[in-house]
Amino acid sequence: MTFLQSLPVSVQTVFLLLLSNIFMTFAWYGHLRNLASAPWYVAALVSWGIALFEYLLQVPANRIGFTQFNVGQLKILQEVITLAVFVPFSVVYLGQPLK
Repeated sequence: MTFLQSLPVSVQTVFLLLLSNIFMTFAWYGHLRNLASAPWYVAALVSWGIALFEYLLQVPANRIGFTQFNVGQLKILQEVITLAVFVPFSVVYLGQPLK
């Protein structure tokens, strides 16, 4: 983690939010491909397990980012990263065409 701390706050924030969003996307949508035939509660439990890692990255990302950005800027940054992660995930992993 020392390497990450040596980077500028903006880079630390973007990096952690990017990783967080990858976990979040798998937690929210990965079960549609991997657990499609499993009962919903199995998918929910697996998703909660994945989401734990998302929170372990997202909370520090926002705390670090808040030293340089305001809440609105953090939210906009997070939404841009969410779309940058979700679109390729949807196309490549879930096989959904762009429409």
